[in-house]
Amino acid sequence: MTNRELAGFLALRSPVGERLLGEVAPGESAADPLRAVDRLRRHPALAELPEEEAAALVHALLTQVRLRSRAKAKFGPLADQMFFTPAGLEQATRAPVAAYRARRIADRVASATAPVADLCCGIGADLLALARAGLSVEGVDQDPLTVAVAEANIAAAGLAGRAQVRLGDATQVRSAEYAAVFCDPARRSHRGRVFDPRAYSPAWDTVVALAQAAPAGCVKAAPGLPHESIPDGTAAEWISVDREVKETTLWFGALAEGAPSRQATLVRTKPGSGEVEIITVVDHRLGTPPLSRPLRYLYEPDNAVVRSHLVAEAAAAVNGALLDPAIAYLTSDSLVRTPLCQVYEVREVMPFSLKRLRAALRERNVGTVTIKKRGSAVDVERLRRDLKLRGSETAVVVLTRFGSRPYCLLCAEVAAGEDGGSP
Repeated sequence: MTNRELAGFLALRSPVGERLLGEVAPGESAADPLRAVDRLRRHPALAELPEEEAAALVHALLTQVRLRSRAKAKFGPLADQMFFTPAGLEQATRAPVAAYRARRIADRVASATAPVADLCCGIGADLLALARAGLSVEGVDQDPLTVAVAEANIAAAGLAGRAQVRLGDATQVRSAEYAAVFCDPARRSHRGRVFDPRAYSPAWDTVVALAQAAPAGCVKAAPGLPHESIPDGTAAEWISVDREVKETTLWFGALAEGAPSRQATLVRTKPGSGEVEIITVVDHRLGTPPLSRPLRYLYEPDNAVVRSHLVAEAAAAVNGALLDPAIAYLTSDSLVRTPLCQVYEVREVMPFSLKRLRAALRERNVGTVTIKKRGSAVDVERLRRDLKLRGSETAVVVLTRFGSRPYCLLCAEVAAGEDGGSP
């Protein structure tokens, strides 16, 4: 964060800034950035501002418009009234996930008199969700620009009576004084995304200690959090959005009581309506599924199911077996509709060979392929180029292995409503 960025954002919150923000078309800065800058710099409302202040405001305006456009994927229509920073948007929780988590927290601590602390609150996505769930929330962040953005989001949402944010060091918060503590440590540095939880900010051990010291605690972590980093006595949850796993959530104290030790939560957006459906899969300790050669259908479990080690639960749902004990592909002769897995009909199974695969696809007049892989070292983009397909049909190519041998499954998507008739 630079002083210029903070000054630009504060100017954006002025009457002049708010007026201009409403006048910038969403696609204007993306279509022709230089023209957009020139138009804004000539705007009569900026005529009396010093050149440096005007330049900072124009930069803040165009940045905010671009970020709001990108934010629609996470926040939908709410993005048009929110404020963002590039890093804050990158790490912000998607609106339906934040709402789901806030409801779970509110169900346990709504009767408490103490507020909930949102440590490392960022731009306030989770803070807003907690406040909308009826909780009193205090956010803390150590970056002045991020705090200003979170304050703007609280005001824009009309939640100033329930939520507040202050500049401070999250590690110095006394967790025991709050009804619950939520912490989303920074997982990006100046060099990019951070994968080692020990390199989070605050560091992983500190974050866990803050959550454990509170009567109830919740920590958001990266989806690839190593299982060995999960403390004993914690309830762990992996969350996917439209089949892409997005985060790991750990629950502590009162929020872990009665919860399954492992859980996968699938957030799905219903096509057309935009409504959100929440599906949960809990650990029933089913043991390892059986093994089988490829049968009529191939099932690809949701990545949240895979990350939570709940593939056995998915196998039970589809009457299925594993193709390989170390790879999360299931097979079954039963066609079962389940949100836990994508299903494909297997048309051909062959040891992997570029020449043989190309011939099989050309024989079927396939020109477009979706390539999926688990347990395969094949470079997907290079394979796509090497296939050199020109047909009019489509197919799904699944690259995997059985034991140590690489295999390829030529499949077709099973559309909704299909009854599993003959290939």
